[in-house]
Amino acid sequence: MSRNPQARHPLLDSHVLPPFAEIEPDQVVPAIEELLADNRAAIETLVADAEQQTPTWESLAAPLEALNDRLSQAWSPISHLNGTMNSPALREAYQACLGMLSEYSTWLGQHSGLFRAFQALRQSSAFNRLDESQQRSIDNTLRDFRLAGVDLPEAQKHRYGEIQARLSELANTFSNQLLDATQAWHKDIADQDVTEANALAGLPQSALDTLKANAEAKGIEGYRITLDFPSFFPVMTYAEDRALREEVYTAFVTRASDAGPNAGEFDNAPVMKETLALRRELAELLGFATYADYSLATKMADGPGQVIGFLEDLATRAVPQAREEYAELEAFARESLAMTELAPWDVGYASEQLREARYAISDEQLRPYFPAPQVVEGLFKVVERLYGVRFEEDEEAPRYHPDVRYFRILEDDAPIAGFYLDLYAREGKRGGAWMDECRVRRQTEHGVQLPVAYLTCNFTRPVGDKPALLTHDEVTTLFHEFGHGLHHMLTRQTVADISGINGVAWDAVELPSQFMENFCWEREGLDLIAGHVDTGEPLPEALFDKLIAAKNFQSAMGMVRQIEFSLFDFRLHHELASPSAGDIQALLDEVRDAIAVVPRASFNRFQNSFGHIFAGGYAAGYYSYKWAEVLSADAWSAFEEAGIFDPATGRRFRTEILERGGSRDAAVLFEAFRGREPSIEPLLRHSGIRAA
Repeated sequence: MSRNPQARHPLLDSHVLPPFAEIEPDQVVPAIEELLADNRAAIETLVADAEQQTPTWESLAAPLEALNDRLSQAWSPISHLNGTMNSPALREAYQACLGMLSEYSTWLGQHSGLFRAFQALRQSSAFNRLDESQQRSIDNTLRDFRLAGVDLPEAQKHRYGEIQARLSELANTFSNQLLDATQAWHKDIADQDVTEANALAGLPQSALDTLKANAEAKGIEGYRITLDFPSFFPVMTYAEDRALREEVYTAFVTRASDAGPNAGEFDNAPVMKETLALRRELAELLGFATYADYSLATKMADGPGQVIGFLEDLATRAVPQAREEYAELEAFARESLAMTELAPWDVGYASEQLREARYAISDEQLRPYFPAPQVVEGLFKVVERLYGVRFEEDEEAPRYHPDVRYFRILEDDAPIAGFYLDLYAREGKRGGAWMDECRVRRQTEHGVQLPVAYLTCNFTRPVGDKPALLTHDEVTTLFHEFGHGLHHMLTRQTVADISGINGVAWDAVELPSQFMENFCWEREGLDLIAGHVDTGEPLPEALFDKLIAAKNFQSAMGMVRQIEFSLFDFRLHHELASPSAGDIQALLDEVRDAIAVVPRASFNRFQNSFGHIFAGGYAAGYYSYKWAEVLSADAWSAFEEAGIFDPATGRRFRTEILERGGSRDAAVLFEAFRGREPSIEPLLRHSGIRAA
């Protein structure tokens, strides 16, 4: 049954911004069905036309881009709401669309007629008259056709489609089960237990306020500990009650697994097992030896050997220092905390005690200088000084939650981009922090469509009439995600496939985000970012000195932890064809035996909540964080040499990195900015790794 053509539809009509308030879960499936049917019909027409005369950009690529963008404009708010305003009805509608979208994507990627049309365009004289971005887009499209199995026999094409559809379902299941497992556990503590038995001794007032607000939100008295990060982290860092730390730690590291307080209820082990087997089968279908080889087909790294060599080289430099750092922690815990041995649930607490003892600084001392509104304003000032743009809030823009704000970026008083800012944790919102596309910059028949981003974090919510006070880690997280946002929003590309972060090698995509974190460690940057919540005074010099002195506290331990995750992910997708849950655990244990320095609990099921590789885009790609950190540290060293707000260096970074999107290879763009190939030395120096 077709809809009334006169009726407005929030998912089918064109909008500058999504009309969130009008979107209902029961509209989702019919809208996506209609859009997919429209696209299929239109693509068959494009292919038929291409068979009659040699295709051009205007007759083939541009119309296809417009079709994809219309679908994206409908799916983008649905997907975003599923991650930030999850409800049973929306979850059901979202899940019902995944198979349809996967089937459509496979049909599109394996459409031999469309493939031949793009080949004809590539081989025509018209190709040579296209600009660099258009040529790059066509070459990427032909590569992606081959990676989608366009050359496979029909039976294998069909199997490829089945695998992709199932992988999409499995990723969603993994994410849902992790969210459900996170929200399924809590621990309530009565008021009298806190006052009489001091059950929450050591927790700062900001954490107590959060736990009190958690309880009030559920209509109960006292305090509620949950597994959301703003609740979990302060307990693990500050709680003096070792049994409480053990209880909360156990619940957290066994989420979505066969162990812990909710053992078996949301177990992601079967999801991981099937996912890994299907990924290997998919790679072999396409002629790759392993999924890791397939993953690297669109990345900077040349092959699995280079990635593993890179990670093992970093480990060689960092592990000896990490062992020294851990030995210092053990000695401190023994001598100052009367701990005969450190359990996994003691490490965070003992580390914070050592940090405070050594540097006389804690997150709680810094929090009053980072009220969220001041930090956001400071972030804008940093970007304004770097790139000559300014920010303007639009309080009338459609939004999906009262906490969400919408801003425009202006240059020469004209808007060039926009973004939604969603800072605080809440029920129904998946954990972590991320940037995603709402609209992509592209040329349309009506002019240039401006880019719009979603910027999402999970910071501690404000309590009462006071602003949220952020930790310094949360400040750097915000700057990190905004770096992704700037990559998306400051692009000058007008072809969607290489606009913003599109078409950028995955192991280079973290360069702009990690680069932005550096401003949170510089006096000039912090003078713009920090201001006391009560007085507005800047961060005192004594506190700044302590912050910098403590910057690389346990930095080698932190680096080794990231290398552990990266090696586990890459080896998992390179060495194991169809691993069982036991095989996955055994590989993780093997990696930890080789490089980890902290103790681990036998019941720890970290892999069951490793959403980056099982529900995100980082499968056989988690190493990208460290790979891109080499680039970002070296890029930052150019600012160290010239001045962190040097206009010429800022302009060069904007024009050579941010504006270029995926129009050229990441290595070429980096060398254009830096004047040479990247060096690992700045990363080691910035991280305080003495092996530098």
